[in-house]
Amino acid sequence: MASCIKLKLDLCILFISIALFTSPVFSDLIISRVDRRIDLTSHIVRITSTIKVENDGSDPVSDFMVTIPDHQAEQLAFLLAYHTEGKGKTKSRGASLPIKSVNPEGMPQPVTSYSVSLPKKLGKGESLTLEVLAAFAHILRPVPEQVSQGDLQLVVFQDSAYLISPYAVKIQTLSVKLPDARIESYTKLENSKAQGSEIKYGPYENRSPFSYTPVVVHFEYNKPFAVAQKLVREIEISHWGNVQITEHYNLVHGGASLKGEFSRLDYQMGPHAKGASAFNRLVAKLPARAHSVYYRDEIGNISTSNLHSDSKKTVLEIEPRYPLFGGWKTFFTFGYGLPLKDYVYEAEGKRFVNISFGSPIDDLVVRELIVKVVLPEGSSDISVSVPFPVEQWQEQNKLSHLDIGGRPVMVLQKVNAVPEHNQLIQVYYKFSSLSLLREPLMLISGFFFLFVACIAYSHADFSISKSSASYLAKLQWEEVLTTIQQIENIINRCLTIHERLEASLRELSRTGNVQGCKTARKVADGLLKDLSKELKLLLVSLQTSPQAAQIFPKVEELVAKERELQEKLITKHSIVVDCYEKKLSGREIENRVAPHQQKITALRQEVDDLLEYIDGI
Repeated sequence: MASCIKLKLDLCILFISIALFTSPVFSDLIISRVDRRIDLTSHIVRITSTIKVENDGSDPVSDFMVTIPDHQAEQLAFLLAYHTEGKGKTKSRGASLPIKSVNPEGMPQPVTSYSVSLPKKLGKGESLTLEVLAAFAHILRPVPEQVSQGDLQLVVFQDSAYLISPYAVKIQTLSVKLPDARIESYTKLENSKAQGSEIKYGPYENRSPFSYTPVVVHFEYNKPFAVAQKLVREIEISHWGNVQITEHYNLVHGGASLKGEFSRLDYQMGPHAKGASAFNRLVAKLPARAHSVYYRDEIGNISTSNLHSDSKKTVLEIEPRYPLFGGWKTFFTFGYGLPLKDYVYEAEGKRFVNISFGSPIDDLVVRELIVKVVLPEGSSDISVSVPFPVEQWQEQNKLSHLDIGGRPVMVLQKVNAVPEHNQLIQVYYKFSSLSLLREPLMLISGFFFLFVACIAYSHADFSISKSSASYLAKLQWEEVLTTIQQIENIINRCLTIHERLEASLRELSRTGNVQGCKTARKVADGLLKDLSKELKLLLVSLQTSPQAAQIFPKVEELVAKERELQEKLITKHSIVVDCYEKKLSGREIENRVAPHQQKITALRQEVDDLLEYIDGI
C-alpha cells in the first residue's frame, strides 16, 4: 500500500510540474494523430508511437522533438525513430533517423528532450509519419515488494494517457498490452476499457502541449524477471579457423523478493503453485553453426542444460542449479565456437570482424555489458563501428598460448543493454598473413629441442643401486602410496553409495515408492559392510609400515569420519521413510531431518577436506 501511495505522489508531482509550464514550445508543428502502443508482456517495457506530424507554420522545419518524463528517461535503454509511408501490408519503413539529446530553453524540468532529424525539411502544410520506439529497463515496480513462495507476483506500471509532447495533438489513442487478462487494477478514464489482456484509452481530441493525465496499471507478472548485473562477453579471434565466444554472467531475479523460507519439497511437488514468481530456465539463441557449446558455474559443468540445433539456429536451454526467486543471484559461464569464415572478412587492405554485440538470452536486461574483442597477435590500426553510443578503449595485450607480445583487446561498454542492442558491430584491423608462421615455427623449434633432450637423456645413466638404503626407502614409500590410493578409492566408492541413498530419497519424494526406498537402503548397507572389511585390512597393513607413521592418523580419521557419515545417512534415511509411511507433511519431514542434515553436511565437508589433504601428499 505504501508503494502505491508513493507512485501516486510521484505522478502528482510530475503533473503539477508540467502544468506550471504554460507557454507553448515549437508551435509551428502540430501532431495530427498519434497512436501509442505500450507492450508490458516482458519486463522490458517497449513503447511504440506512430506520429503524424504537420507543419502549421510558414518556415520549413527539419527537427522533431521527443520528450520523455525524467522518471522514465532515467531507465531509457533504447530509442529509435523511423520515417514510415503507407498503411497495413503496404507500409514501408525507411532507415533509422539520427537522434540526439538536447536541452532547449524553456523546456519544463521534469522531462528529458531528444531531437529527431527529419528525413527532409517539412514545408508549410506538409506532413509525414514517424514511428518512435522506446525500450525501458527496470521500469516495472513490484507491488508488493516482497512475496512468499506461494504468492503471485504483481507489478505496477505508470504513464500518461496523453502523449507528453511540446506540440498540440489533435487525435490520440493509447493501448496497453499485458501478459494475460489477470489485471489487479487500472486507472479508469473517459473512453477507456479493458478487453482481455489489453487496455485501451481514447481517442482523445485537441489536447494542448504537455497535456498529462496519470495512468497506473497493477497486474500479474510471473515471467522471468532476468537481470544481469554484469555480463562480460569475450570474443577471441583466431586466424586458424575459429571464433571463440565466452560469456560470464552475474544474474539476479529483479522481481519481488522472497519473503520467508524456501521449501524445495513444496516447489518440486508444485512449482507453478509454490514458486510462480520464480524461474528456472532461460533460452539463449546461438548462431546456427555454433559448436563446442559448454555451460558451467563455479562448481563445474551443469548437465541440466539442453541444446537443440538445425540449419537456421542453435538453441541452448539454460537451467541453473536452483530456481531463482526475487533477489536471488547466480553466477555462470557458457561458451561456444564459431567458424572464422562466417564472421571475419577482408576489405580495402583491412580485415574486419562482423559479429553481434548483445547477449543471446531472450528478454535479458544487462545493467553493465562489457564486450571484449581479442584480436590475433600482431594486429594493428584498430577501429570500431557500433550503431549506437558505447564507451570504448583498448586494454593491455592479452597473453595466450604461444604468444610473445600478447594480443590486442578492444573493450566496448554499454549500460542498460536490452535485446534491441543485439546488433552487428564491426572491428577493423590490419594483420599480416606472415604472422601466422610464428606459432608453427615456435612449435617446430620446441619439438626439435625436446627430441635432442630425449636423446641426451636416453644415453645418460641415472640408475641407483638397488641395495642402497635410499632405494629401499623409496620402494617402501611407494607401497605406502599404493595402499593410501586403495583406501581413497574405497572411500570414494562409499561416497558414491551415499549419493545413491540420497537419490533414493529424491525418488521417494517424486513417486512415493516406500518399498523401493527400503530396498535401496538394504543394498547400500550390504555394499558398505563389504567395503568396511576391505578398509580394515588396508589399515592394518598401513599401520605396520614405519614410512606411514606421519600420514596414518589422517587416514584413520578419514575412515572414522566416513563411518560416522554412514550412520547419519542411514538414520536420516530411516526417518524419512518412516515419515512417508505415516504420511506426514513435507514441512514436518524437513523439521525432523534438519538436525541430521546439518551434521551430514558438516561431516561430508570434513571427509572432502581429508581426502584433499591426503591426495596432496
